[in-house]
Amino acid sequence: QVQLVESGGGLVQAGGSLRLSCVASRRMFSSNNLGWYRQTPRNQRELVALITADGRTKYGDSVKGRFAVSGDDAKNAVHLQMNSVKLEDSGTYYCNMGLGVSIGRTWGQGTQVTVVS
Repeated sequence: QVQLVESGGGLVQAGGSLRLSCVASRRMFSSNNLGWYRQTPRNQRELVALITADGRTKYGDSVKGRFAVSGDDAKNAVHLQMNSVKLEDSGTYYCNMGLGVSIGRTWGQGTQVTVVS
């Protein structure tokens, strides 16, 4: 079974930066992607950003131009650089392993991000 371990959450001031990391114990398939999703007030998980096995990236509309996702294939890791954070970026961020550009069933435990004014 694949495990995803997240780190890097915490408290950050609006306008500041934060970096999240997720390490996967292994990839199930060579075409697996690694990505970040966050819980919405409606209890759904919305895409923040993901990176595919061949380096393509996909971002949620609300974070484009502010967040950057990067991968480290050697470590089966994905990083999320969060810049110019806003109050509405607060929430629980979950790492996910999917296929292609799609969401998968493998989730991390979540890491909390709190943005304060």
